[in-house]
Amino acid sequence: MRHPRIAIGGFQHETNTICPMPTVWEDFQTPGAWPAQTNGEAIFDTFAGANIPIAGFIEAGRAAGADLVPILWTAAEPAGIVRRDAFDRITGELVAGIAAAGTLDAVYLDLHGAMVADGYDDAEAEILARVRAAVGPDLPVAVSLDLHGNLSRAFFERASCAAIYRTYPHLDMAGTGARTYRLLDRLLMRGRPFERAWRQLDYLIPLTAQATTHPPCDTLYAMLPGLEGPGVASVDLAIGFPPADVPDTGASVFAYGEDRAAVEGAADAVLSALLAAEGDFRDPLLPASEAVAEAMRFSRDGAGPVVIADPQDNPGAGGVGDSTGLLRALLDAGARNAALSMLWDPAAAGAAHAAGEGVEVAVSLGGSHPDSGGPSVPVRATVERLSDGVFDFTGPVYGGSTARTGPSACLRIGESLRVVVGSVRCQNADRAMFTAFGIDPAAEAILAVKSTVHFFGDYAPLARAVLFAKAPGANPCPIGDIPYTRLRPGMRLGPGGPPFGAG
Repeated sequence: MRHPRIAIGGFQHETNTICPMPTVWEDFQTPGAWPAQTNGEAIFDTFAGANIPIAGFIEAGRAAGADLVPILWTAAEPAGIVRRDAFDRITGELVAGIAAAGTLDAVYLDLHGAMVADGYDDAEAEILARVRAAVGPDLPVAVSLDLHGNLSRAFFERASCAAIYRTYPHLDMAGTGARTYRLLDRLLMRGRPFERAWRQLDYLIPLTAQATTHPPCDTLYAMLPGLEGPGVASVDLAIGFPPADVPDTGASVFAYGEDRAAVEGAADAVLSALLAAEGDFRDPLLPASEAVAEAMRFSRDGAGPVVIADPQDNPGAGGVGDSTGLLRALLDAGARNAALSMLWDPAAAGAAHAAGEGVEVAVSLGGSHPDSGGPSVPVRATVERLSDGVFDFTGPVYGGSTARTGPSACLRIGESLRVVVGSVRCQNADRAMFTAFGIDPAAEAILAVKSTVHFFGDYAPLARAVLFAKAPGANPCPIGDIPYTRLRPGMRLGPGGPPFGAG
């Protein structure tokens, strides 16, 4: 039997339309938590063993004997709307590469699902439209997607099939890529389009309530594999990315298979479960000062670190990464044996490198966007450790990837408050963002991490308690704090919330 010839590529961005920093072409060329744009055959070596969907697709495809034609893969740290010139340039390269690939049996795309570009509320649907213009309406196009996709009917109609992460923290990114290959292989063996079903939920779910390690998402995602079987090839749930003010923001359900009634029934079952779970979602946020006070009470007996998340300034959800609310709360409370990582501050990192290790510096930390993240904090600090920002991630989310945070440093304020500053925005979802700077996370009383949920993957086994601080930032987590203007009519603002536009 002839093995399929499949063009593969990826273009990922999670767009926070509230973020004051637009996403430009250079952001896709700058490595951070993920590699910079990678073209052609280099994709195979760059992503080997990484927890990234395209890596899982490649591994599964090669094991099955598929002929894979690599085009390009690129991603940028979540931030504001993608500039039109960047979107057109990268999409143009991707489509041109697919068009030049010769005879193909299919296309695989590693996309996110929540990209917004100038002029395109659903940028992934536009990518698919341009790919379809190059390959025609009938060639199978398979897509892997982030759990946080805000997905439209146009996207659903243009993709032949899609598989979506089932974990948050995203521990199954490579696994989802492999699952996408198996789904595409089943489609190719079928020889004609799947029966398909798509549903949208009518209320928004806060990011801080979306962890699949906690109720009700643990139960919702656990039900998906059980709905698959004869006649149903795949059932998936994209739970949505709330800080995007576009009409299709929110959760959606995708189902594919050979039996139309079974596929429709599976999609309806997931939507019914979502509606039934509405009252089970909880908001865990505490004011930053209360979170710090609670952490200090927990830590008095020295039984392990308390982790405080700063979700509203999470760079992995479009936070700037330099808001100062949690830092101020730690300083005001006189927190001891505490460490915060990572604060995005190229100027402070540069001053530390200019001074050298062991030298005291006067710097003003953070606050580049005071309207959303609070003013900067003037401090005198000792430069405890310098780094070029290149180190290996060791945790389950980023594991297999190399961090590139640019010139970075650990600053000690007073006797025992350490702040890691870096030159490239990066979410702290990995203990290496402490250990690379000489900080032993297990030895600290308090660990402050700029992350929403991903940190659970590496920190939960270490933490004696986890708290969520409500401090200023460009990633508002309570749905009622997000200044929506463009949601679709009838969408409710959170579980049990009012309809958009009411009042």
